[in-house]
Amino acid sequence: MTDTPPGHHDAPPHATPPDAATPRATPPHATATTSFDPAAPPQPPSSRRPLRQLLAASVGNAVEWYDWYAYTFLAAYLANQVFPKSSGNSLVPLLSTFAVFAVGFFMRPVGGLLMGTLADRRGRRTALTATILLMGGSSLLVGLTPTYAAAGVLAPVVLVIARLLQGLSVGGEFAASTTFLVESAGPGRRGLFSSFQYVSTSAGQLAASGIVALLVSRLGEDRMNDWGWRIPFLLGAVFSLAGLWIRRGAEETRSVAQREAPRPGLFEALRHHPRASLLIGGITAGGTLAYYTWTSYLPTYAELNTGIDKADALLAGTLSLAFFALLQPVGGLLSDRFGRKPSLLFFGIGFAVLGVPLLRALDGSFLSLLLVQCAGMVLLTGFTSISAAVNAEMFPARVRAAGIGFPYSLTVALFGGTAPYVGTLFKEWDVPGLFPWYVAVLCLVSSAVYLRLPETVHKELDR
Repeated sequence: MTDTPPGHHDAPPHATPPDAATPRATPPHATATTSFDPAAPPQPPSSRRPLRQLLAASVGNAVEWYDWYAYTFLAAYLANQVFPKSSGNSLVPLLSTFAVFAVGFFMRPVGGLLMGTLADRRGRRTALTATILLMGGSSLLVGLTPTYAAAGVLAPVVLVIARLLQGLSVGGEFAASTTFLVESAGPGRRGLFSSFQYVSTSAGQLAASGIVALLVSRLGEDRMNDWGWRIPFLLGAVFSLAGLWIRRGAEETRSVAQREAPRPGLFEALRHHPRASLLIGGITAGGTLAYYTWTSYLPTYAELNTGIDKADALLAGTLSLAFFALLQPVGGLLSDRFGRKPSLLFFGIGFAVLGVPLLRALDGSFLSLLLVQCAGMVLLTGFTSISAAVNAEMFPARVRAAGIGFPYSLTVALFGGTAPYVGTLFKEWDVPGLFPWYVAVLCLVSSAVYLRLPETVHKELDR
């Protein structure tokens, strides 16, 4: 990864590609963009339909995260029906623990590696199809999981398998959709396209929380426990089919040369690009910890440490998440204008300096939590809006998806997914004040990595 050579600039956004000099007749009813032939050659970014490409990646990603978060919001109902404490079988709580940890800390990196390699070998669209089919199938499996009363120990086994498949899908989705989004962008728009990764993630989370809240208010606890908890997962399977239909119209972004090149090995990105793989970890560590702290754990952190009402904490979290989604395209556009490094340093140094004061400003009121969350979301946007672009700009096209998928997902598992556990552990040790410092220090470490990164905003993306 090198800086742009002097005098080198991306083509203007409306430049005509060389192969478009002579207009080609198109049959009245033929539309190349609706074909799903994996062997069809990709078009240059400037001639693709950008909205269709954005929609294909974003809708599918939103569906993936809807399914993922639906499980989180409905965990209590699942526990009552599938992991009952009164089962009398010691294997049941063991399987419950395995379901939580195996998916969160194991299957996402595996999915990033396997689905990333599939994207590099067979194409981005093929991998995007595989991930959404996996998520739709696993969501359907959760929705049809038998209760422990009906099937005994088979019930938790089925749920564990479904959750493992969800983890595989989510890990692979980031690798494939990140690569697809950035490769679909026209000149000077990679940051903007990158930002839709977290727009769609937030949309999926908001949809899951909204649907679950609506069902709880309409059905009540008894019917939710009996059968209502299945509805969001069955809806998720339907949403996956809709996402699959939209993705069928996406255009492959790999070049002809990449498709004709020898297929990369499973660990080729790690073997041949170890520095880039390590940099992905350094870039991501502080960002993923701050992201999970501010978007998922902060309401619970406020409850534990300030005694804020749970309903107020959830409302503040929902409002700030919607605000966060709206900020992402702004952050992407700013990075396309001023560069990736300023955005990353705005995030990293901002959290290193302000992370501790912000968390200490929580006083148990709704307003303080909302303001702290929104302030953190502004800082966080410097990382989230462009992380896909930064990651993609570090690897050649031949191993880009797998190169991103494995180290990114592994870092998320180590630092992002463990944020609630670390925060709760500090509380149990009676040193809750250490958690803000943990966030600040890790963001400072990532800032040191950002300082050493070359600027890639004007670098021509390898295809």
